[in-house]
Amino acid sequence: MGAKEWGETGMNELLRRQFDWNLLHTFTVIVEERSITGAANRLLLRQPSVSNALKRLEDQIGARLIDRERGRFEVTEQGLALYHECREICGAIGRLSDVMSDSGNQLTGHLHLWLASHVVFPPLDDALFEFNRSHPEVTYEINVATSGHVIDQVLSQQASFGICLVREQHPRLEYRRLYREHFGFFCGPTHHLFGRKDLKLADLKSEAFVSFSTDQLSDALAPVAVLRAQEGMKGKVVAVSPHLEEVRRLINAGLGIGPLPIHVVQNATERGQLWRLPPYDAPPAIDIYLVTNPRMSQSRAERFFIDNLTARLENAPEGYFVYP
Repeated sequence: MGAKEWGETGMNELLRRQFDWNLLHTFTVIVEERSITGAANRLLLRQPSVSNALKRLEDQIGARLIDRERGRFEVTEQGLALYHECREICGAIGRLSDVMSDSGNQLTGHLHLWLASHVVFPPLDDALFEFNRSHPEVTYEINVATSGHVIDQVLSQQASFGICLVREQHPRLEYRRLYREHFGFFCGPTHHLFGRKDLKLADLKSEAFVSFSTDQLSDALAPVAVLRAQEGMKGKVVAVSPHLEEVRRLINAGLGIGPLPIHVVQNATERGQLWRLPPYDAPPAIDIYLVTNPRMSQSRAERFFIDNLTARLENAPEGYFVYP
């Protein structure tokens, strides 16, 4: 039986049986830690207890989930299928307290937001301010990660929603475009191109480059990668980071030129901390999306907040949220 067929039928079989649901959580931690010892340390259990839990789960479902012979640790095809299902189950179970306690006139609950590192979107800030003022009992947690990890957190129901770049839309998720931002190339004050107004794209072809980890033809910053490829920018990529502030740090430190969202660094450009390089016309455009999981049972706080944020988009003029 393949992973796809097992994923569709295996969990249904599990649901029809009586078994310890803690086994699923233990298995999830084993996969994430990639070792029995690591999982035992994280779960504050003894190593034999974790090994026995894995064996019990494998015996109950009748499939080997992890190949761990002779020092190897490799998740099997069936194990990967189960892991992806377990993440959603564990995410839903972890949210039960919020969903079940979500009653009464006073809105309570917890909003867990996952954002890409360069999200600068004033309507989001306004929505947070007004929501907190109207519902002071709601708590918040914001994590910053790569766009791919944000998608993974929403898919596994670990996040109330995500805001990130999207290369390909996952069929299990819903997407709503929030805004479009444009990326420009920049250099720092110590760079030899800083302050020059006579530059053309051809002048950048051999320059050392710093960028985001997703600056690939198959990843979220594909438009930037396409421009580099089209213009023959063959300079060595000397440093990368998944986070905007670190890419900006590398550019400021003079390691090379690199892409940044134009509206995000506008103030730094005006203060002379960064220098805008070509292209000045038609810079690469990236769409930022609000990502939600329709399979997730949202609390009232989550529903109200998302409705508040999307209402701001619906009331805005066409093309209003395009930066710059």
